[in-house]
Amino acid sequence: MYNSMGLKGGVSVVALRDIREAQEILKGVVHRTALTYSSVLSEISGGEIYLKMENLQKTGAFKIRGAYNKIAHLGEEERKKGVVAASAGNHAQGVALAAKIFGIPATIVMPRYAPLSKVTRTKKLGAQVILEGDVFDEAYEAALRIQERTGAVFVHPFNDPHVIAGQGTIGLEIMEDLPDVDMIVVPVGGGGLISGISIAVKSINPNVRIVGVQTENMPSMIASLKRGRIEKIEGKPTLADGIAVKKPGEITFEIIKKYVDDMVMVNEEEIADAILFSS
Repeated sequence: MYNSMGLKGGVSVVALRDIREAQEILKGVVHRTALTYSSVLSEISGGEIYLKMENLQKTGAFKIRGAYNKIAHLGEEERKKGVVAASAGNHAQGVALAAKIFGIPATIVMPRYAPLSKVTRTKKLGAQVILEGDVFDEAYEAALRIQERTGAVFVHPFNDPHVIAGQGTIGLEIMEDLPDVDMIVVPVGGGGLISGISIAVKSINPNVRIVGVQTENMPSMIASLKRGRIEKIEGKPTLADGIAVKKPGEITFEIIKKYVDDMVMVNEEEIADAILFSS
């Protein structure tokens, strides 16, 4: 069993078998997104670059994978009480869609700065949306208070074994579609995505390099790894708001220490260039 931190004796208990189980659970629910060769990026880098197109996933992001897998593991009584989550956008929509599929109530607390488009889409998926707090941390605390008051299950955006296992299915798909891959580069906020991918990939081929990328304005995981303990940082506003996490999770921190080969930072100018390139 997972303890409250998702750790057993200080070691993550998320294993390849959990990710394979999640893959079965997610069949017919999520899109198996394409792994697309980029001739332009390959020419620029001098290597063969492929893009995992999770932007074409349901709700436009990978978050549905972890959210659905989490809810799938809830008991009948837990589902009756519904779920609650905090998010500025992508996780909100993932939880809302997963809850809608299971036919259970979902309450999503979003900070007041959340984009109107994401708030609207979350509501259209059937979730009750509460706007509270000027920053994500305040919305997060509000969601925890709702959980305590209602008994609803809190669906954490990254610090949860079932969420991590769901995100790890991306790693399985990459290894199935490109088994001779040398390196996988993953954006890092709280670390749920890279945790799942790194466990899946390293369990199949330990020689594949896993590199995480954080924004220079909010490098909470990099700061924590350097200090050898989890650190909360204030950071600065960033274009990469989806990975602007001030404090990484206990589970993801331990997994990244064990499985991830390197962590690098990019600045705002580099992020802007990437956005312009992708558009």
